Formats: sequence, structure tokens, C-alpha cells
Amino acid sequence: MAPMPLWLSESDVRAALPMGELIDAMERALIAFSTGRVAQPVRTVMEIRERAFFGLMPALDCDASLLGAKLVTVLLDNAAGGLPSHQGVIVLFDAASGALLAVTDGRYITEARTAAVSAVSVRHMARRDARVLAIIGSGVQAHSHLEALALVRDFREIRVWSPNAARLQEFASGHDVEPCDSAGRAVRDADVVVLATSSATPVIDDSWVAPGTHVIAVGACRPTHRETDPRLVPRALVVVDSRAAAMQEAGDILLAIQDGLITPGHVHAELGEVAGGVKPGRQHAGQVTLFKSLGLAIEDVVSAGLAYRRALAAGRGMLVPL
Repeated sequence: MAPMPLWLSESDVRAALPMGELIDAMERALIAFSTGRVAQPVRTVMEIRERAFFGLMPALDCDASLLGAKLVTVLLDNAAGGLPSHQGVIVLFDAASGALLAVTDGRYITEARTAAVSAVSVRHMARRDARVLAIIGSGVQAHSHLEALALVRDFREIRVWSPNAARLQEFASGHDVEPCDSAGRAVRDADVVVLATSSATPVIDDSWVAPGTHVIAVGACRPTHRETDPRLVPRALVVVDSRAAAMQEAGDILLAIQDGLITPGHVHAELGEVAGGVKPGRQHAGQVTLFKSLGLAIEDVVSAGLAYRRALAAGRGMLVPL
């Protein structure tokens, strides 16, 4: 008889995934992806209606012999009703036997692993003396990035701007941050800038981005959407999580190519190549660097695998007969 799979709720997953350890796990996963130790197609995304998508994200973690997939809904208008924009589950299978091992909550893993990957980009691409962080957005990614990035740089000043004034004030009241009255005020002279919005059009201006800034773009995951000013892309050293995915999904890059501002060769490296020392990251203090994050299935599978192993050891979760 096959073993019963483990059901892990969001609270189970949270307890099993401390952010510091997740950052290190994501760095290893990115290096494995960029060195060919991961089998992963570009995700399949189906449009349900305008600003509403369903995604299927499978991956094989060869190092851990784990096979898995995330099933995720992305409904960008949910925030207006107080619901999460990203919801989903991750299913894990034993790669040798094909047995179902676990079904885990995917909402928190998506939130946390995205910020953890951004922290890997800061670790390898931001200036060592980065002290000012700017966050554009006030949703779940703003919260998770605030937690994750503070673990890899000692920020003395954190500025936040959001188009939703009420949510900005709520975010600022719960954290030691400076709410700004404009995106420009937040971004000017910042050392690290996080773009975490649901906008399909640019939310910053190239002229606001000072020399030496590291920009992280985590929204705009469709080929017709972009958060960055198109003039910023040719100016920056551009690193992506996956070249193949970026050439299909990253509007920040694809639209810059379409505009004739860059060629596909402008993409310098995958983050796993930089983290693994295969390609250089920042080359001088005045260089503007840009990490375009789309999110990889292997990040979800590795995160869920870590949560599964920790939960088993701690006796968390619920065994569910099929």
C-alpha cells in the first residue's frame, strides 16, 4: 500500500520555512537550475479573463529526487476585495516511485520564495554598502521583501510608496518605514529598489534611479506588461531567473526589445549563474543592476520539499488517505 500523503496548511508551511534558511535554499535551487540539474519547462499560463490567470508550474529536483508542480491562480483584482491575488497548492511526488508525498499550501510559499530569491539577487548584485531601500507597493510582496532583504543588507532607511493610500498607511503603521507621497520620493537616491505592484505600465522613471542602484522587478509577469521605465533596461546590467522564461513572459525585457532599445543579448545572465560564480555580477560601484524575477517552479518544489521534510520531522501536518 502506498504511504498516505501529508497535507500541509499555510501555518504548517510557515512554521517549517524560516526566511534565512529559505534564502539559502533558493540560492542553491537557482544554481542547480542554471547548471542543468533541474528539469523544468516554462510554465503554462491560461488567461481566465482580463487580469485573471491560471498557471501550471512543474519541475523535477534531480538533487533531491523530488517531482512536483504548483497549481496557482493569479487574480490581480482580488486585492480590492481583501483577497490574496495569488492562491494555489504545490503537489510533491517521489521521483523514483511516483508516489504522492505531500500537498502543501502554495500561497505563502509563493510569497516567501519570491522575496527570498530577491534577497539572493541583493546578496550578489547590490552594493555592499547599500543602506537605503525603496519599496513600490504595499501588498504581500512588500511585507515579505521587507523581511527578506533586511537579512542580507543592513538598511538604515526604508521608504515605501503605494498607489493605494489607505493600504500604504496600514503598511507603514505596522513597520519601521517611511511612507512617501510619491514614487519618485521613494526611489530617488535609494540603493535598492523593489517594484512589487500589479501594474501593467511603468511605475518608476529612469531619471529617478541613481548610479549604483540595484532594481528588483517582481511584478509584470506577462509579455505585454512592464513595471520599469523602458529607458532603464538598456542602461542596466540585466539578470533574470530564467532566460527561456524571460524571452516568453518578461514584458520589461520583451517590450524593450520590441521598442528597439535592446537585443536579446542584452540579458547578461541568469541569477543562478551569478550566484554560482559562472558569470560576474556587479562590476563597479556606479553600475545600475536590474533583476527581473518571474518565479520558477523549482523554487516552489524546493520550498515545498523543505517544508515537507521539516514538517515530517516535527510531526506537523495531516496524513490524508486517498
